[in-house]
Amino acid sequence: MQSASNAGARVGCDIGGTFTDIVLALPDGRLFVNKTSTTPHDLGEAIVTGLKALIDQSGIAPGDITEIVHGTTTASNTILQKVGARTGVLTTAGFRDILEIGRIRTPTMFDLGWQKPQPLAARRYRRGVSERIDARGNIVVPLNPEEVLNIARGLVDEGVEALAICFLNSYINPVHELETKAHLEREFPGLLVTASCDVLPEIKEYERTSTTVVNAYILPAMRTYLRRLKDDLGRMGVTASLQVMASNGGMMGVDSASEKPVFAVASGPAGGVAGAAQIGALSGGNDLIVFDMGGTTAKASIITDGIPSLTNEYEFRDGISAPSRFVKGGGYVLKVPAIDIAEVGAGGGSLAGIDAGGLLFVGPESAGANPGPACYGRGNDRPTVTDANMALGFLNPSALAGGSLKVDPAQSRRAIDVHIGKPLGLDTLAAAHGIRHVANVSMARALRAVTVERGRDPRDMTMIAFGGGGPLHAVAVARLLGIKRVIAPVMAGVFCSAGMLGADAEHNFVKAVLRPLAACDAASIGRVIDELHAQGLAVLAQEGYARDVVDVAVGLDLRYLGQSSELTIPLRVAVGQTIDAAAMAALIEDFAGQYRQTFGYSNDEPLELVNVRLSAYGRSDQRLKFNDIRVDASALQGVSGTRQVSFERDQPPCETQLVPRAAITEMPRHGPLIIESYDTTIVVPPGATARTDKIGNIIIDIAQEQA
Repeated sequence: MQSASNAGARVGCDIGGTFTDIVLALPDGRLFVNKTSTTPHDLGEAIVTGLKALIDQSGIAPGDITEIVHGTTTASNTILQKVGARTGVLTTAGFRDILEIGRIRTPTMFDLGWQKPQPLAARRYRRGVSERIDARGNIVVPLNPEEVLNIARGLVDEGVEALAICFLNSYINPVHELETKAHLEREFPGLLVTASCDVLPEIKEYERTSTTVVNAYILPAMRTYLRRLKDDLGRMGVTASLQVMASNGGMMGVDSASEKPVFAVASGPAGGVAGAAQIGALSGGNDLIVFDMGGTTAKASIITDGIPSLTNEYEFRDGISAPSRFVKGGGYVLKVPAIDIAEVGAGGGSLAGIDAGGLLFVGPESAGANPGPACYGRGNDRPTVTDANMALGFLNPSALAGGSLKVDPAQSRRAIDVHIGKPLGLDTLAAAHGIRHVANVSMARALRAVTVERGRDPRDMTMIAFGGGGPLHAVAVARLLGIKRVIAPVMAGVFCSAGMLGADAEHNFVKAVLRPLAACDAASIGRVIDELHAQGLAVLAQEGYARDVVDVAVGLDLRYLGQSSELTIPLRVAVGQTIDAAAMAALIEDFAGQYRQTFGYSNDEPLELVNVRLSAYGRSDQRLKFNDIRVDASALQGVSGTRQVSFERDQPPCETQLVPRAAITEMPRHGPLIIESYDTTIVVPPGATARTDKIGNIIIDIAQEQA
């Protein structure tokens, strides 16, 4: 049943390692938030539980919800836990071992302990096919359908559930891949088939093969999860359109996500970065360091001139994405558009311990949602970062998540004493400070990876911190890098979910060209752009976006002739306009500038056009605008009074004011303060001041002498 006043409600939900965060946005601008413990055995269960609570709290009917935007960890967890489909590969004869050969490099030199990740498709399930298309797209050896079917029949008999097709040079002529896919789908209707020309029609056979294999590997898990979630929501009366957050910060329809889940591997964190760009534009800070700390990992990214940093390739390394032009070879390559995020295994649930050398470590193993930190009382007796914060007095000693999660600080202290304090000869507070500091240093590494290692000075930037633990650690991490201002945005603890509600639908298309730029006439480039534009309009039309609400952006992948890597340069000419000599000159100039900024030099060698890219965006008036929201009062409430908090190891705990978030105004308040709300805790240590801006973000200024 649907009520007239609330019809058009939208939901953003993000599954984290400890909590599942949900934001419900009503048409009148009111927002309701919920944090529910993640349910690892069935990730959709937490969404259903949290959404039921929000429906009851807001008083709407399930039918009032018209759209759900979902950031899911299903794809990344499937890779991390190695529980994907038994995957086979059909490739051109002679290229069976391309996944092992890779780039013939390691991520670090002289590391004798490094082990190469095992391919997601075992060698016994990879077979060569007698076909060949040359580099110009001409058929040299025709495809033999009978051979293909015989090979596939053997793989199916061995239990292969998903099959990746990756033929050499299919990026320039996909005819053999398309024929093979058609034959397989006709003969083996239960087999899930992914062709590289559908996922990544680009040069570089290793990257293309790796990306296609990842897509095939996670395909059954993603389809099953999305189908089950849709069924569960339907049983509670929610028939809303289900959208999935893509790694690039845009949304994709559930049908697209079910066909190409590789585009959603970094789904959850992207929503927060997209929301941070909006906050930055409203607060006048267009250059931001994004710091997102959850229960399992901490993520970092940068926003420059109001635009998130993007990459067309990253490596999935044991749950950590590592976009880098310089460090490669350590994980599974995904050559897909994604927000450039560095990630470390340090979150609230990260376990602390003593290694074989007698040194304190934190993470990457996490206690997760179940059993969770020791203070949850669910059977874990090992200390986590959350337990350290509990022992130091930073967290509410009675309950978290607005009182819904009862905690026991005595168990935190006991775990720290047994596993850290006594082995190192430290008292409880000193050991807890050690855990917190090691975690802070680890998180600062992620921030350095996206700033200092990219030639950016973090001292000139503002940090925006969110996630359940982001505002809890933000000032301490900022001080390690000399950052002088921190923003804790509205709904900081569930900000990734809120950011999803502000994202546009986005789809990316690419076509290989691979010709010297001087040999490419403007008309031929224009025809490629028109072809990609038509594809974008068609896909968005299927998702309900009319042509007049679709925007596009075009980029060209360029490199110096003879190089093996390229940079994507935006084209300054709108789709449909003539690409004249001035536009080509500007393109060359922009490439030289970006190349110089990236690598430190440039020259006047001839350029090569590798690919033409087009991004199509579907706009909607229903997108969340952060300058016009009203967060439900219950989400801003917290305890008042005082509590003993230990801010420094070598100083005694001090009496610290406890302030509900709703009580912070534009008048600066000096630390020490602990600011509580339903979704997070904000720490304002001595030497810092806190105030709100015009839209409700909390601005924390750090005294320079403390930086």
